[in-house]
Amino acid sequence: MKKKRETIVKGIIALLFSQILIKITGLAYKLYLTNREGFGDVGNAIYSSGFQIYALLLTFSSTGVPNAISKLVSERVAIGDNRGAYRIFKIAFYTFALFGIIGTIMLFLGAETIANKWLEIPEAQYCLITLSPSIFFASITAVLRGYFNGRQNLSITAKSQGVEQIFKTIATIILVEVVANISKTNTVLMAGVANLATTIATFFSFSYIYMCYRLRRKEIAQEISQSTNYIPTRVRKTLKKILKESLPISLSALMSSFNKNIDLFTIVRLLKKFMTETEAKIQYGILSGKVDMICLLPLSLNVPFATAIVPTISTAMARNNKEDVVKKISSFLQITILISLPSTVGLIIFAKPILNLLFPNASDGAILLQINSISIIFSLLAQTINSILQGMGKINIPAIAFFIGMIFKFIINFILVGNELIGIKGAAIGNIVCNLVACIIGGIILVKNIKIKVNVKNIILKPILAVIIMTIFAIYIFNQLNGIFPIKVVTILSIMAAIVIYSISIILLKVQPIFQILGFRIKKSK
Repeated sequence: MKKKRETIVKGIIALLFSQILIKITGLAYKLYLTNREGFGDVGNAIYSSGFQIYALLLTFSSTGVPNAISKLVSERVAIGDNRGAYRIFKIAFYTFALFGIIGTIMLFLGAETIANKWLEIPEAQYCLITLSPSIFFASITAVLRGYFNGRQNLSITAKSQGVEQIFKTIATIILVEVVANISKTNTVLMAGVANLATTIATFFSFSYIYMCYRLRRKEIAQEISQSTNYIPTRVRKTLKKILKESLPISLSALMSSFNKNIDLFTIVRLLKKFMTETEAKIQYGILSGKVDMICLLPLSLNVPFATAIVPTISTAMARNNKEDVVKKISSFLQITILISLPSTVGLIIFAKPILNLLFPNASDGAILLQINSISIIFSLLAQTINSILQGMGKINIPAIAFFIGMIFKFIINFILVGNELIGIKGAAIGNIVCNLVACIIGGIILVKNIKIKVNVKNIILKPILAVIIMTIFAIYIFNQLNGIFPIKVVTILSIMAAIVIYSISIILLKVQPIFQILGFRIKKSK
């Protein structure tokens, strides 16, 4: 059991560092693009419009697949059926490879129609064409990640994600710089090659994780030979089980992707009623290229825990260890609150300084960022709750919850974005409501299935107190240093101080959910 715990610890830490690396390198190329002459908010609008359609198609073939495969594999491994786990992996690999090929062909052939008729952004055609091959590589990579996650090899997934982001950042900067110099800063071509970098990165990510798989084939073969409780099943039956698990999870991710595509299909159209098309694209570029990117940073910190939830909960459920399930659910929820609360408050307080720091050449959008940051709390909670429900086998609930939230988002966008007094801010309000609805629905179902004793003091009051302490000190430090040092230096120092103060507050308040997740016992004070 000790080895198991060490594996989980190593996996979560590896995923956490991977997500930090991914966001730092991702931020680097986003800063480069937004501040690059000839790209800016207009380039972000073209780049994001193509990428969101790619993400939508990718959902069918890969998003949600890692969690589904991870759950099925971990259930087999938990009872010693390594042969059955490997069979699930092999069938899933060939199935989603086929889905990936279909998705690639659809996007390549339909690029012109999608860009001109669906999006009404003709410039996005090149982005869609360059992105199309990555659907295939991302699909088969997702299956490999799911298999390794199910075997508790989370660090392999973390490293493959890191490889992908590093290559994406390097390729983006090199390709855009080359094309900018050759084409004399043609924004359309720059956006196209920026998306081409994604395809290059997914290929290298697949190459890395497949190499890891090949190196472990002897180890896997030995596990298969020692397999117990193996029950042979037909390919058709196994495939049906895989799809039964993966499709609802993919649908849940699809609803989340549709949330962004609602913005893609509605914002420019609605804003053009009272502003020029160029101005409308700039507004969409601010939301999709800057605000969404910043608000997704806290989500990445929660990803390692959300990833670990599925195999952890499904393994405990397979062993019928309900007490362990309840403890881990409570701990995971507390971790989510500890991440989301300071992130939301910090972005509300420092919205304008952060935008000035990151995007000195295009720093508009402070109010939009402040409004949209409120959705972080509900977005992270929904992410965690959905992963818990998936681990428990309630795989349909997340999709239903997001679908209902998406309906609210769609209605709010049409009512508010088209209102000249509200405009683009209506999309941010829609994000808040969408995630809030999904969070409430998922939470109700979770409570009905698992009797969780919510320790209000530890899970809610202590984190809130820590955030209040952080906020007071952060504002004080910012005001004291402002005028003494350049504003960018003051912003960095204030954010660093806020992180340190919040961490110290958490320690002093004895908030220790991470130890419960990793399986260690906490000594209670007498």
